[in-house]
Amino acid sequence: MASLQEPWLLENGNLKGSSKEMRHGRTAHNMSSSSLRKKSDLTLVSKVKYGMLRHLLANLQEVILGTKLSVLLPAIPLAIAAQSYGFGRPWIFALSLLGLTPLAERVSFLTEQIAYYTGPTVGGLLNATCGNATELIIAIFALWQHKIEVVKYSLLGSILSNLLLVLGTALFCGGIANLGKEQKYDSRQADVNSLLLLLALLCHMLPLLFRISGASASLAAVPTLQLSRASSIVMLVAYITYIIFQLVTHRQLFESQEDSEEDDDVISEETPVIGLASGIVWLVGMTAVVALLSEYVVGTIEDASESWGLSVSFISIILLPIVGNAAEHAGAVIFAFKNKLDISLGVALGSATQISLFVVPLCVVVAWILGIKMDLNFNLLETGALAISIITTAFTLQDGTSHYLKGLTLLLCYVVIGACFFVSETPLNNGNVIDLGVSSEVGVIAA
Repeated sequence: MASLQEPWLLENGNLKGSSKEMRHGRTAHNMSSSSLRKKSDLTLVSKVKYGMLRHLLANLQEVILGTKLSVLLPAIPLAIAAQSYGFGRPWIFALSLLGLTPLAERVSFLTEQIAYYTGPTVGGLLNATCGNATELIIAIFALWQHKIEVVKYSLLGSILSNLLLVLGTALFCGGIANLGKEQKYDSRQADVNSLLLLLALLCHMLPLLFRISGASASLAAVPTLQLSRASSIVMLVAYITYIIFQLVTHRQLFESQEDSEEDDDVISEETPVIGLASGIVWLVGMTAVVALLSEYVVGTIEDASESWGLSVSFISIILLPIVGNAAEHAGAVIFAFKNKLDISLGVALGSATQISLFVVPLCVVVAWILGIKMDLNFNLLETGALAISIITTAFTLQDGTSHYLKGLTLLLCYVVIGACFFVSETPLNNGNVIDLGVSSEVGVIAA
């Protein structure tokens, strides 16, 4: 195997640790994304005489053509051209969304490649931080443009999508494909994630309940904002503890799914295909492109809403998560077909936990630094949908076994919630912490 590796693939020296140690840095997100990758044939590239050119072509082939989603990459230059030449803004929105789909998978691939050189702990930390980089970047740009409701909608949609759509589809497809087999998974991981999701739900519900119970929305706004910021700090502390729990103290709970993995696609990823320096450069470049497309998405979402006749809440909660995380979601379903539910659960629950305990509170803290009044009050309808989704998922996963009816139930819950936001016409109130929905509720209570 070593003889097949070209020198430019190891330009940074020997790898740290054994192959088993390298797997410690991998997450379910990486294993899920690996199912959408394809091996590159470097036969022609290896015949290039010039080392620098050979190195560049090998990296281009691995990074650009090393995914089954490479057919969507032309959407990136098309989106940039549409923005530059003033084409229809809904087209810019649609092309940017399509371009983000392969980029999200490529960022996962690059963080995994870097993790081979940095060791299991640093690699796992890098994966945990970049696991939902697309959602985080979109949220930061929306915050910068004072579109607070878009931030809340998109992050809420990512949580609902992971808990109901991704997990539901995985359990349903896995149950249908394995009717004659008993489907089991490690319920200990599900218990940990469910507990953390319930903590996040508490931190999201208290600002809403505190505000509804106030005598006046204007009087309750400042204490609600302060409570949200304090709750965000608590959630970030919980997330840091979760990372230590996952990577250090109880790492064995999260390794069982990998040690039993015998899939050829995963085994083929046991060795890196690009070097450390190349991986860092490509990761920075990919992140810059993700940031550019995210800016396009945020800037054109309202125009797309008007043109398509869909509410901004429906586009942000339903369409953005489905398209933006399509690669990760597809990988979870593929592993469910193979009766490897530990990986599927790791993708869905791990991503939902990361968004709830890391991305959402980080956005509140960043808004605090920027002087923007963003709180954790997601309105009554949105918070109710989040609560029902988390509780339903927790009950579904408590016994450690699965069948297609569980998946179908989660999917139907997502359909009903999607229909609710489809008919909803919640007005945007950018840059203002007071929203019309809760104000009206408080007015009714006060009356």
